[in-house]
Amino acid sequence: MTAATHSSLFPQVPETADAVLDGLDPEQRAVATALGGPVCVLAGAGTGKTRAITHRIAYGVRSGVFQPTSVLAVTFTNRAAGEMRGRLRQLGAAGVQARTFHSAALRQLQYFWPKAVGGELPRLAERKVQIVAEAAARCRIRLDRNELRDVTSEIEWSKVTQTVPEDYPAAIVKAGRDAPRDPAETAKIYGIYEQLKRERGVIDFEDVLLLTVAVLQDRQDIAETVRRQYQHFVVDEYQDVSPLQQRLLDLWLGDRDSLCVVGDASQTIYSFTGATPDHLLNFRSRHPRATVVRLVRDYRSTPQVVHLANGLLAQARGKAAEHRLELVSQRERGPEPAFAEYADEPAEAEGVARRVRDLIASGVPASEIAVLYRINAQSEVYEQALADVGVPYQLRGAERFFERPEVREAQILLRGAARAGGGTDPQLAGAEDLPDQVRAVFSTRGWTAEPPAGSGAVRDRWESLAALVRLAEDFAAARPDAGLADLVTELQERTEAQHAPTVEGVTLASLHAAKGLEWDAVFLVGLTEGMMPITYAKTDEQLEEERRLLYVGVTRARRHLTLSWALSRAPGGRPSRRPSRFLNGLRPGSPASGPGATGSSAARGHVSFGSGFGADPADGGARPAAGSRGGASRARRPARCRVCGRTLTDAGEIKLLRCEDCPSDLDEGLHERLRDWRADQARRLGQPAFCVFTDKTLLAIAEAVPETEGELAAISGVGARKLGRFGADVLALCAGREPERREGLENSPEK
Repeated sequence: MTAATHSSLFPQVPETADAVLDGLDPEQRAVATALGGPVCVLAGAGTGKTRAITHRIAYGVRSGVFQPTSVLAVTFTNRAAGEMRGRLRQLGAAGVQARTFHSAALRQLQYFWPKAVGGELPRLAERKVQIVAEAAARCRIRLDRNELRDVTSEIEWSKVTQTVPEDYPAAIVKAGRDAPRDPAETAKIYGIYEQLKRERGVIDFEDVLLLTVAVLQDRQDIAETVRRQYQHFVVDEYQDVSPLQQRLLDLWLGDRDSLCVVGDASQTIYSFTGATPDHLLNFRSRHPRATVVRLVRDYRSTPQVVHLANGLLAQARGKAAEHRLELVSQRERGPEPAFAEYADEPAEAEGVARRVRDLIASGVPASEIAVLYRINAQSEVYEQALADVGVPYQLRGAERFFERPEVREAQILLRGAARAGGGTDPQLAGAEDLPDQVRAVFSTRGWTAEPPAGSGAVRDRWESLAALVRLAEDFAAARPDAGLADLVTELQERTEAQHAPTVEGVTLASLHAAKGLEWDAVFLVGLTEGMMPITYAKTDEQLEEERRLLYVGVTRARRHLTLSWALSRAPGGRPSRRPSRFLNGLRPGSPASGPGATGSSAARGHVSFGSGFGADPADGGARPAAGSRGGASRARRPARCRVCGRTLTDAGEIKLLRCEDCPSDLDEGLHERLRDWRADQARRLGQPAFCVFTDKTLLAIAEAVPETEGELAAISGVGARKLGRFGADVLALCAGREPERREGLENSPEK
C-alpha cells in the first residue's frame, strides 16, 4: 500500500451495481454479496472491513435490494461514521444513514419525544463532571480531579450496563470490576447525581440511549414506525457494543434478521466503558443460520509487522483469544520491527524524536508518523523532544477539523469567491488554476505559502489552511476542469461527512485514541511493567485487555514499527524498570511465554534491535541488547532543583532545573534579548523559532545565566550541536554583549 493518489482520493462513482464489486478480494466479495439474513464478519486489523461493509451497502442499494433510506449503519465515533458516509457517497449510495449509536438515538428521541412524552426533549448537560462534583459535595464527600473522573466513569459504566444506583455495589462484585473507591459512596453520589439532573431538567449522554430504549419499549406504535423506516442494519466495531446498545439494536430490529455485524474480539479495548465482545462471540448461538465470513488478508502492514502482531496474540488467553484471527500480510517485505531500551524517559523521547526526524528526511511525510503511548500524561516529554528537533506535531483528540474557526471562515471566503466568479473577482486576478485561486483567497486573510515561525495557535491555523490548499491541489489533479464552485461543493459534502483532509505533523496519541487509524511509521513508547500492562490491571481479563491494547498499537503500523522503553523515569534514576511482559518471546534475548509461544521470534530472524533505530548509546540512547546492563550508555546524575535541592522527575522542571513552585530568578532583560535574537536566527534560517531553542529552554537559560560552555551545555535542550552552533551568541548575550555577526549562516549545512 502506498500513499493515496489523486484517483483514490476522488474516485469515480461505479457505473453499475456489478462495478461496485470490482477490486474486492474473495472474502470481501462474499461479504458484499451476502445481502440477506444475519451476517457476521470477523475482520482482523487492516483487512478492509470498512471497504467490505460499505461495498455491501452500496451493492445492495445499486442492485435495488436496499432502499437507501431504509439502511441504518451504526458505529462508535463521529470520525468512523463520517468516513463511512464519505465512502458510500463515492460508491453512489448517498442517502444511507451512517451514524453513531448516540447520534441515531438522539435523532429519534428528538422526533418522537413530543408524541411519546410531550413538550420538548430536555437539553443535554454540557458538563457532566460538574454535576457529579456537586452531587459529591451534597454527600459531603471531597473528590480531587482524578477521583472525580473515576466516579464519573463508574456512573457511565452503571448506566450503559443498566445498573441503578442502589444495585451498583452488587453489580461491580458480579462483574469482577475493581471499584476506585467505596462502592456505597459511589452509589450515593450516583443517586444524588440523577436527582440533580431531574431538578435541572437535563439529561446526559447515556440517558439518550436509555430514554430511546424506554420509548421504543413502551410505545409499540413508535417502535413500528422506526422499524418501517429502517429495515436493514449494519453495525461496525461490534466487539465494542455495551448491553444497553445491544438492547437498543434489538428494539430497532424487532423480529427481523436483516443485520450485518463486523468486529474483531482481539480489538476489544473498551470494557471499562461497558463494552463486551460477548455479543460478537455469541452471534452464531443467537443466529444459528447466520453467514459468517472471516477477513484475514492484511493489506495494511508488512509481513514483519503482521508476524509480530500474530506472535503477540499467540500468547493470549481467554475466550477472545480462542477466536483470534491469524493475519496474512498481502504486502511486500519491509524493515524488521525495532526494539530500543533507554536509560530514562527523556532519553527515550530524544531518541524517538531523532528517529522521527530521520524518517522525515528519508521521505516519510510527518502526517504518516505516530507516537503512541498508554496514557495522555506521557505526551509532554515527546512534545518537547519533537519541538527540540524542529518537527511539527498534532495531538490526537483535538477539535474536529471542520469545526475549527479558521476552517469555517475559509469555507465562507471560498463560497463568496465562487459566487463572485473567478473571472470578475479582483482578488483572483492572475491565479492560473484552482489551487492558485484558493491560495489567493486565503492570502486576503494573511495566509502565506511559507509556515510561520514558532508553534501554537498561529501555526495550527496555518496548518489548517495548508491542508485545504493540499486538498484543492489533489482535487484539481483528479478533476482538471473543476472550479471554485465544485471545490466548495466537495468541502460541504466533506463537512457533512466529517471527512477531513490530512494536516501535516507527527501524531501524538494514546493507544485508545489510535483505534481505527493507521500510519506508515509507528513508535510504541513507554512499554514497561506498570505502564503496559498498566499498574491497576490486576485480573486475568484486565491483563488480556492490556495485551489487546498493545496489539491495536502494533497493527496501526504499515511499514516502520519501533517499540521502546526506559529503565528509569528521570535522568540518573535507579534503572529498576522492566520491559513489558507482553514482549517476552518477541524482543531479542527474552524468554518465551504464554500458551502459544514457540520461542523467540528474534532467534527466527524476525526482529531487529537498536541498530536500526538510529539512537546513540553514548548519548543516553538505545542500549545494544535488550535486558542487558552493558553497553556504553552514559550514567546520568539525578536532576535536582537549584533552589530547594529536591530531586526532579517532571520533564518541564528538569528543563528549568527547579521545581515549578520554587521562586524564579529570571533575568527578564536577558530573556527579552534572547527572544529577539532567536527570532532573528529563525528568520535567517527560514525555520520556526522552536528549532533554534524552545520557549522552555530559553527560559532556563535566562534563569541560569550561564557564563561558560559547560554551564550552558548543562541546560536541558542545549545539546552538542546547538552548543557549537549557537553557544557563542548565547554566552555573549548572557554576558551583556552583542553577538558577533557571522556571514553565511543561511547556507549552513545543518539548515
